[in-house]
Amino acid sequence: MVALIGSLVAFVVALLVGGLAIYFGASVIAGVDDYSHAVVTALVGAIAWALVAWIPLIGPLIALVAWIWVINWRYPGGWMNAALIGLAAWLSALLILFLVNAAPGIQIDAFGVPGV
Repeated sequence: MVALIGSLVAFVVALLVGGLAIYFGASVIAGVDDYSHAVVTALVGAIAWALVAWIPLIGPLIALVAWIWVINWRYPGGWMNAALIGLAAWLSALLILFLVNAAPGIQIDAFGVPGV
């Protein structure tokens, strides 16, 4: 039971970090200032990624397009803005994780932002 609760807490924290990264990207690129919208985007984006990333050879590329499609669907501005939001979210997630994981005994991930 303790392991289940620990896994659930780790998932929620990672989702909140992924949402924070998307929030930063969306607020800078699209001017959208809604953290809960970003958390839902991180969750839906992670599901889209998981649905196609397993395909041999081209899965990761299709998964990246699916993730950007989710951002495009959830935020205004078209495909270019969605790609820029994704790039900003990825860079934000790297920075957030670098800063947080620098503390001894802390190791978290960012759910909903691929590649970090």
